[in-house]
Amino acid sequence: MTHSRSIFVALCFALLALFPLVSGSYGIDFVTKIMVYALFALSLELLVGATGLICFGQAAFFGIGAYAAVLLSSDSNPSSIAWLLPACVLAAAAYALVVGALSLRTKGVYFIMVTLAFAQMAYYVVHDTPLGGGTDGIYLTLKPVLGTWIDLDKAVTLYGFTLACLLLVFGGLGVLNRSRFGRALAGIRVNEQRMRATGFSTYPYKLAAFTVSGGIAGLAGFLFAVKDGFVNPEMMSWHLSGAVLIMIILGGIGHLRGALIGAFAFALLQELFKSEAIFGAFAKHWHLGLGLSIIASVVLLPRGLVGLPEQIRARLLGAKQGGGAAR
Repeated sequence: MTHSRSIFVALCFALLALFPLVSGSYGIDFVTKIMVYALFALSLELLVGATGLICFGQAAFFGIGAYAAVLLSSDSNPSSIAWLLPACVLAAAAYALVVGALSLRTKGVYFIMVTLAFAQMAYYVVHDTPLGGGTDGIYLTLKPVLGTWIDLDKAVTLYGFTLACLLLVFGGLGVLNRSRFGRALAGIRVNEQRMRATGFSTYPYKLAAFTVSGGIAGLAGFLFAVKDGFVNPEMMSWHLSGAVLIMIILGGIGHLRGALIGAFAFALLQELFKSEAIFGAFAKHWHLGLGLSIIASVVLLPRGLVGLPEQIRARLLGAKQGGGAAR
């Protein structure tokens, strides 16, 4: 089973690598956006799926990474990726460290509300002050480069760079989940009280996971800012935190590939219900169609889309066994 999953993931990344060869500019831009959201979903999967922490302020770290990319960039010369990208990741991780240090002292719904409160604080800082351009947002004049090798102003180059980041983060989280640190996080998710009883100090593990998660979200924010060349306060709104949580639920919580599948499924469903060619005038009510689809998926696929093959296999085996019993 593990071997087949590895083949599936490798095939998905291979198809993504080949996609620019058969797609136009719109398709490349669209899939780049989805890969950025997939990175964002992976950051939350580390908290929700691996550690059991439901964070409703993940958009704050995403937005900080995006705003840092614009605010730290020069208007006269393209900035270097070599220092700008780490700076954006560190800015988001630093805020995550502060938020985590305070919010992780609470539990359950209180933890959710505290993370939401910190996210709203960051939102209003950029919304109500000149720092982030207020409600109008700010533009990225020159996109970063890495010498003459990488120019993120080119759509195909940005696509490849985003895919490389997605692959590295996916692989890195896979290694982390299999490490002693990852097994400790799994133990915290299952039964934190028992972990404490065995001698583990769970707070540092949760804080480290929260900080790493914020850094990955900051990386996604950096790529989003570079892709659009523009940031605004809506990138830090609670709506986006809710959307990324829906992505991992849709794909299947507890699975890295579920975060990828959920991001792609969510974006494709959005495009489907926004299509006037298919839904006509109803397309302006696309939120309704998307909401009904998510409700249906939660009811019919309690383990998310990653559990669909196993669910189909179980029903087919059940049907065969039932047919055999009837004979």
